[in-house]
Amino acid sequence: MMKPLALVGVVLIVLGLAGLALGHFSFTTQKKVIDVGPVTASVAEEHSIAIPDIAGVAAVIAGTIMVVMGQRRGA
Repeated sequence: MMKPLALVGVVLIVLGLAGLALGHFSFTTQKKVIDVGPVTASVAEEHSIAIPDIAGVAAVIAGTIMVVMGQRRGA
């Protein structure tokens, strides 16, 4: 069984690598444009959020440190 600190470290490493590989993620929201009685109209808006490379690198480094500390702590 993996120690909690090491498990959090592995999650950080995976998220950091995903951030480096993808670079950004996007999502769509629905916004009401017209709402007059029974008539409604909506527009789909796409939003994109960039993930800085330094954040991905920092997550991988922090995750590696946490995995090492979690393994040493239990030994």
